[in-house]
Amino acid sequence: MPALPPATSAPAPAHALPSYLNAEQLGPWGIYLTQIDRVTPYLGTLGKWVETLKRPKRALIVDVPIHLDDGTVAHFEGYRVQHNISRGPGKGGVRFHQDVTLSEVMALAAWMSIKNAAVGVPYGGAKGGIRVDPRQLSEGELQRLTRRYTSEIGLIIGPTKDIPAPDVNTNEKIMAWMMDTYSVNQGITATGVVTGKPITLGGSLGRREATGRGVFTVGVAAAQRINLPVPGARVAVQGFGNVGGIAARLFAEAGARIVAVQDHGGSLCNDQGLDVPALLQHVAHTGSVAGFAGGDAMTAAEFWAAPCDILIPAALEGQITEANARHIQARLVIEGANGPTTPAADDILHDRGVLVVPDVIANAGGVTVSYFEWVQDFSSFFWSEEEINQRLVRIMQDAFSAVWEVAQQHQVSLRTAAYIVACTRILQARDLRGLYP
Repeated sequence: MPALPPATSAPAPAHALPSYLNAEQLGPWGIYLTQIDRVTPYLGTLGKWVETLKRPKRALIVDVPIHLDDGTVAHFEGYRVQHNISRGPGKGGVRFHQDVTLSEVMALAAWMSIKNAAVGVPYGGAKGGIRVDPRQLSEGELQRLTRRYTSEIGLIIGPTKDIPAPDVNTNEKIMAWMMDTYSVNQGITATGVVTGKPITLGGSLGRREATGRGVFTVGVAAAQRINLPVPGARVAVQGFGNVGGIAARLFAEAGARIVAVQDHGGSLCNDQGLDVPALLQHVAHTGSVAGFAGGDAMTAAEFWAAPCDILIPAALEGQITEANARHIQARLVIEGANGPTTPAADDILHDRGVLVVPDVIANAGGVTVSYFEWVQDFSSFFWSEEEINQRLVRIMQDAFSAVWEVAQQHQVSLRTAAYIVACTRILQARDLRGLYP
């Protein structure tokens, strides 16, 4: 691990980190630590606090036992990590996935800290997950799993402590179960304990499309900076759910052609442009882009090499790697997913002149409207969808402009610039608050 540059008060050496926090152990957390090392030289006197960013504030691992429909008891492992709460309560989603690990959840929580600070919402970073394949559970089993997990992490979440939200394989219904479970256990109706809820339970208009709309908003802003006209631009999208699907629809409505898509079921291409509304309907009915009649099947390797101007990775982390980064033909990459590009791939894209809009800015639309939802729940006063979308676009555009200016000032990538902005804000809060006792 590279040595940290001198600071006003020298941080603990890298070897002092607990083994499970070490970047040498590859994984999402290692990627995050590498990103922090890259931004440290730009933090000035705040560098004395950089170890704060390398250690989660709190990590909870819980056993989640439930009765299955056949009468047996199954145990699942759950996590809730609060990375940093210097700027406000923890904020971040909960994912149900068979590959969830502590390293992944720690990294996702840390990226939420960066994301929230980069766009200026008053939250810290948190994340949760259960290692489970929800497709193997009935709805009753899924509800019991959600409610038991919520009870297990109930001691560290709350409207002013840590606010979960939907993520991979979780949705409005699961948020409703989480809110109800927490409320019953507290003896109150606490609508603000989660965001991404159904509208009738205090959810916000515009929340479902917010992440995809944010991807589109910063994508258009970035395209303007590199003189790439959106009308007629060829767009490839990996992941076709609430993020990739919405972003694809908005780009298509703006005159772009969606020429390639990929999800867990397969990859498709159409040089003339896929019919996005029809493809969205196909995915809603079948669960995948596979089998859509309006496109030709292609391999995963062919997808990454597809001729395009804009590439939107909107699935899982670690998708753009050293192996495929050299084949990407896009001029602009907009990270709709969390951590989709490895540091090695990032360097390759940078060297090839590909502009990468990092996840901590590109996909911050979801948490921004989650913040709107949280504010509305506290005030019991709700805004129109038009007003929410206007506020979202303004915040996203302002955040992108601030990051672009820092990138130009220091002659660094947008990712490093976003980290400079975010880490400075987090560590300023840490410095001003001081240590207790």
